[in-house]
Amino acid sequence: MFSLNKLSPTITDMIRFDHSHTLVTFHQYTTTQKPKVKKALAETICTALEIHATLEEEIFYPAMRELEGGDPTMLKSEPEHNEMRRVIAALRATDGADPRHDQLIHELMRDVMHHVADEETVLLPDAERLMTQDRLSELGAQMTKRRMQLVTPQAGKIARDTAVGFSGSTAAMVVGVAGAAFAASKLLGRKPAHA
Repeated sequence: MFSLNKLSPTITDMIRFDHSHTLVTFHQYTTTQKPKVKKALAETICTALEIHATLEEEIFYPAMRELEGGDPTMLKSEPEHNEMRRVIAALRATDGADPRHDQLIHELMRDVMHHVADEETVLLPDAERLMTQDRLSELGAQMTKRRMQLVTPQAGKIARDTAVGFSGSTAAMVVGVAGAAFAASKLLGRKPAHA
């Protein structure tokens, strides 16, 4: 019987892709941009982080807790998400022309980069060591399904913020092409080529 799990990227690959997408978007943000562009980029980052955190909390962290319940990196992950949500709320309440907006986006990204480093150096390698490829792909399929449920109601807003934030930028095209190449490589059963 054909299984979509076999076609799905692993959950660890999906988490890494989310991290890369957020960092690429952050690198488009500059303090000299128009307030409307800064606000749209910040909103793109905030929405992506909220969806990512929900996916990890609902799918990845429970699976990891079954294997490594008391791991210190696991124990601090959800409190870090809660702190991230606090900064996101403050960022959303701040106008793009306000200097505090720039401070908050930089605070958010410092926290995110620290969190990403922990996940990519501890949790993701642990998951790949402790779970079979089939299990990682099964969790990836669950994450894909749940992501669609979370994204669908916000699709128009996400598209609008992305268009405004990345207007005139080649970064959105680069991310889109990289994502398509990654997905195609998974469908074809090959590892993506690294530059």
